[in-house]
Amino acid sequence: MLLTALGMADRGHEVTLACRTGGELLARARAARVRTRAARFQGDLGPLGILGLARALAETRPDVVQLHDPHAVSAGLVARRLAGSQARFIATRRVDFRLRSWPSRAKYRACDRVIAVSRAIADLLRADGLPDSRVRLVYEGVEDRAPMSGGQEALTELGVPAGSPVVGNVAALTGHKDHATLIEAAALLRERLPRVVFVIAGDGELRLPLEAQVHALGLSQSVIFAGFRKDLDRLLPAFTVFCLSSHMEGLGTSLLDAMAFGRPVVATTAGGIPEAVDDGKTGLLVPPRDPRALADALFALLTDEARGRALGRAGRERFLARFSASHMVEETLEAYGEQS
Repeated sequence: MLLTALGMADRGHEVTLACRTGGELLARARAARVRTRAARFQGDLGPLGILGLARALAETRPDVVQLHDPHAVSAGLVARRLAGSQARFIATRRVDFRLRSWPSRAKYRACDRVIAVSRAIADLLRADGLPDSRVRLVYEGVEDRAPMSGGQEALTELGVPAGSPVVGNVAALTGHKDHATLIEAAALLRERLPRVVFVIAGDGELRLPLEAQVHALGLSQSVIFAGFRKDLDRLLPAFTVFCLSSHMEGLGTSLLDAMAFGRPVVATTAGGIPEAVDDGKTGLLVPPRDPRALADALFALLTDEARGRALGRAGRERFLARFSASHMVEETLEAYGEQS
C-alpha cells in the first residue's frame, strides 16, 4: 500500500492514505511524508472506522478510492454511501481464498474494478461469479534493492554459526503458510546436511505450536524463530536459499523480495507462486505439503552453489522485468483510468 501511494505521489497525483490509528502502516507513511488520515478501523463494519473514512471521503473528494483488504472493502462501501462519494471504488484481492458467502461476493461485485495480484486469484474471482469485465490482473511489486553480499552480522546476532548454509523464510506464522511442512523438511534435510540452519522471520498465532514441533523433532539448534523484523534488507541477502512452504498463496511478496536480492528460491506450486517463480529457471517448485520434496529441492541448491547463483541471477532479472514497484504502480493507474 505504501509503495503504491509513494509511487503515485511521485507521478504527480494527490494521494491520501487512510489507515488504522496507531498502526505500523500509519507510522511508516508519516515517516515517508505521505498524507494520511487515521481512523479506528475495527473489522468489516466497525462504526468508528466507517465514520472516519466517510469524513475523509467528504473532505478530500477523491476521484478513485482503492480498498486494499476485505475489511476495507466492507467499510469503504458503507462510507461511500454515507459520504455520497462519486469516486470509482477499486478493490484489491491479495489472497487465494474463495468468496464462499453471498455477502463476500456481493461486496466485491459492488466495486467498479477488482485488482487481482495474480492470475490464480483472478481465476478464483471469476469462478466465484465476478464478471470478467470487472477483474484486472496487476502483479504486486516490491522495491528494487541492488543485490547485496555478506549479511553475516545479522546471522551472528541470531546465533547462526559462521559458514553455515542458511535456509531463510519470511512469512506470518499462520496456517496457510504451512511452516509445519517446512519444519518437517528441516528434520529430513538435517540428516543429510547436519550444519544447515533454518531462519524463520515472522510472527503469528502459531508460534507456540511451531516451537513445540521444533523441540519435539530435536531441531532447537537448527531452526531459529527470528520474530517480526524491520531489518529484512540486512537479513535476506544472508540467506543461502529462500524457501516458502505455503499451501495457499496469492503471490508471495517475500518471494519477490528474495528475487530482488538475487536469492535462489525453493517454493511450492500453491496459488500464484508459479507466476513469480519459473520452475527450473529462477527457482525450484515442489507440490504443497510434501516435506520430502521440499527437503530434496533445498538439498539440490545447497549442495550446488553454482546452480544456486545462476537461479538467483535469473530470478533478479525476472523481478526487474515484471515485479518491480514501478510496474505495479503504472498498471494500477491504468486500472484506475479504465471506463466501465
